[in-house]
Amino acid sequence: MTLKLLGISGALRAQSTNTKLMHEAVRLFGPCDFTRANLRLPLYDADLEAEGMPPEVTTLAEQIRDANAVVIATPEYNKMIPGLLKNALDWISRTGVKPWEHKPVAIMSAAAGRAGGERSQYSLRWAMTPFNAHILQAPEVLVADSSNAFDDQGRLINERTIAGLEKLMTALREAASKPV
Repeated sequence: MTLKLLGISGALRAQSTNTKLMHEAVRLFGPCDFTRANLRLPLYDADLEAEGMPPEVTTLAEQIRDANAVVIATPEYNKMIPGLLKNALDWISRTGVKPWEHKPVAIMSAAAGRAGGERSQYSLRWAMTPFNAHILQAPEVLVADSSNAFDDQGRLINERTIAGLEKLMTALREAASKPV
């Protein structure tokens, strides 16, 4: 069986180091049917919701539900997760699909600072508490000074970071392979 892996980058910028990190995670996860989530969603608004669930929100909730596992790479904006990632979580919570329930999820971060997005990971774990996802706790993958952490092909260059990400992706593959 080919595992379905959904990748979520908490940054929209074309050359985002979190998008690069997400792609490295997918590479180390191994053979899979990979889909990258689209977080270009409208801002959550109960009036908009009353008009009907936006189709891109429904698509995202279904992608999460149908995936065997999810990888989330988040930057750190002002010591928290970016608003677009929180917005996506808020929208998904309104769909009634409950796609995160027991879903294996690997969290990682790349940031300019020396902590590598540690606070954003903490805030993401907290923001996902109501969803009852199976968030892998270790190893923590924190890419500091992220603008210098990748080569010209978008590959990580630090062997220790690569080893940690490989261990995390092995654990995610194992969790995704188990029946729910």
